[in-house]
Amino acid sequence: MTDTVSRRSALRLLGGAIAVATAATSGPTPPAYALDRPEAGAGSRVEGLIGKLTLDEKISLLHGATDAKSLGQAGYVPAVERLGIPPLRLADGPAGVRVTRHATALPAPVLLASAFDPDLARRYGQVIGREGRALGQDVLLSPMVNLIRTPYAGRNFETFSEDPLLACGMVAAEIAGIQGEGLIATVKHYALNNQEKDRMSIDVRVDEQTMHEVELRGFEAAVGARVGAVMGAYNKVNGTFSCENKTLLTDILRDRWGFDGWVMTDWFAAHSTVAAITAGLDMEMPDGAHFGTALKSAVQNGSVPERHVDRSVRRILTVMDRFGLLDGSAPPRPDRDAAAGAAVALEVAKAGATLLRNEHHTLPLARGGTVAVIGPTGTLPFVSGGGSAHVVPDQADSPLDALKSRAGKATYALGEDLFGKPVPESALSPAFDSEGQGVDAGKVWTYDGMLTVPEDDEWTFVLHFSSAPTARPKVLLDGTELFPQASGYGEFFTGGLVSAAPDGLSVRRKTLTLAKGTHTLKITAQGGADGLLFRLRRSTGATRAQDVAEAVKAARAARDVVLFAYEDATEGQDRTTIALPGHQQQLIEAVTAANPRTTVVLNTSSSTAMPWLRRTGAVLQMYYPGQEGAAATAAVLYGECDPGGRLTQSFPVDDEHHPVAGDPRRYPGVDGT
Repeated sequence: MTDTVSRRSALRLLGGAIAVATAATSGPTPPAYALDRPEAGAGSRVEGLIGKLTLDEKISLLHGATDAKSLGQAGYVPAVERLGIPPLRLADGPAGVRVTRHATALPAPVLLASAFDPDLARRYGQVIGREGRALGQDVLLSPMVNLIRTPYAGRNFETFSEDPLLACGMVAAEIAGIQGEGLIATVKHYALNNQEKDRMSIDVRVDEQTMHEVELRGFEAAVGARVGAVMGAYNKVNGTFSCENKTLLTDILRDRWGFDGWVMTDWFAAHSTVAAITAGLDMEMPDGAHFGTALKSAVQNGSVPERHVDRSVRRILTVMDRFGLLDGSAPPRPDRDAAAGAAVALEVAKAGATLLRNEHHTLPLARGGTVAVIGPTGTLPFVSGGGSAHVVPDQADSPLDALKSRAGKATYALGEDLFGKPVPESALSPAFDSEGQGVDAGKVWTYDGMLTVPEDDEWTFVLHFSSAPTARPKVLLDGTELFPQASGYGEFFTGGLVSAAPDGLSVRRKTLTLAKGTHTLKITAQGGADGLLFRLRRSTGATRAQDVAEAVKAARAARDVVLFAYEDATEGQDRTTIALPGHQQQLIEAVTAANPRTTVVLNTSSSTAMPWLRRTGAVLQMYYPGQEGAAATAAVLYGECDPGGRLTQSFPVDDEHHPVAGDPRRYPGVDGT
């Protein structure tokens, strides 16, 4: 492993990768029956079905419904059994198939893109395509191709790059892989959904040149790869909601690009009936609030010509027929091949690993040497981000275990406490065991007492609970609720790591400064059908200082240090800063001062501020590396493979130095635009 790569060499590598990406955008054609399958007779078959469908049956194909046999997927469109039209099951899946069963948790798409390898993207897609069909799915709600426009966007890890050319190559190749296995891919979120803040209502204003040359290029490449479906975005574009925007849905997507699949809404993104179907929307998800009874009424009263309904049904059935779903020609659903999926996950994680710094021959680490592993994600495998990208993996080893198998001696220090330490009973009056309270089903447990704080300090309260997020215990400190319910989807779009304790309990946090003295504390907990288990923990300045001191001690005693730093991103929320969360900056500064042979491994969603960069020996960007992340990270650190990744996005120095900094009109928007 070389210490540095010259700028000229890096540019040569980058140029070669872009050339490969460009070739992929021109139309990858894998041996995929779904792409190359002859369509003779398809038109007459579809038209024959449309002629036999009743209006109610047609409309049932244009919106989601409840699945009585749900596999935990995101959406469902019921069958028309009398005509042999099967149901459609639609699953999330930017980094693996998201259902309630185990699936291969692949590295985040941003890490995949870092490899600059369209062929690897195709094989990544093949894993998802095979597993999607094996897990009973018909449609994958992925890939995402919105560009990284702001470093704060909560879903940057789900997409590829800030560079439209790279995004084009990756999305076209991944779609070829997915659909080549017989699973219908859905490119999303069309269009200009570049932030989570106010995503349901923000009006994105954009000029024609920027829209076509930058923001829409990836979607055009997806259409060129014959993607089966497109998902409309929540936001408005130039004054009109994406899911009823004729310019986007008809003028550009169909008339200019020749898209022949169907367009569905993002979940609950429909705002109208007549305007939406007239503009070119075909399917409302996950229900029929606008495309159910309201659409039938609109047809009956003449507001919507039935030919518009037929048009949308035709688009859906045509794609289904192309994938062999109407005539029974689709191949049998395969069994899952977990080993093959894991092998691709490992390869992608290695290929996308990006070395940001390596000074004084810090890397590779010497086998048999002593290494101190520091940080909570050193023992907790950081598999994926949160929201609809979260996948239940077959398995995921901890980085500590992977490093132990290579080091002569490996020690561990927590450094940064994610889940808190028990509140001392001596600080509570009356005393109670805050570490493990159980509440029986149907019962209510209450506490009304005082909390004594020994000195002015910053406290982080951490609530662990076994119930659904909306049924968690209510905790009031000095009359103020510490963990209030979030609005909208806020309770369900939480991070992939820090929102759950190692034992599976859900977690919520609240940080505030407390004055020395006594504070009122009231807790109300109600046991649901299965009862309730909860813990109330905390971290303070004193506990944090102790954690850092133990990390420094471990660093001084070892030849090398591997410090795992994290940032937990999720759909539904933007980051508020590109700095590492919590007190990780202070931890890194203390550890690097104690041992300059410190390698910082970043498990972050996007660009990260690194004011401590020059104090480190090495920095390795691993993003969210999937279920094989520990093995891949260890292999790179010990020189068993080269870190193959390159940056897909700019890394600003801090929050003041990036293109949208200081101008709220660019981000997060002013007065809804």
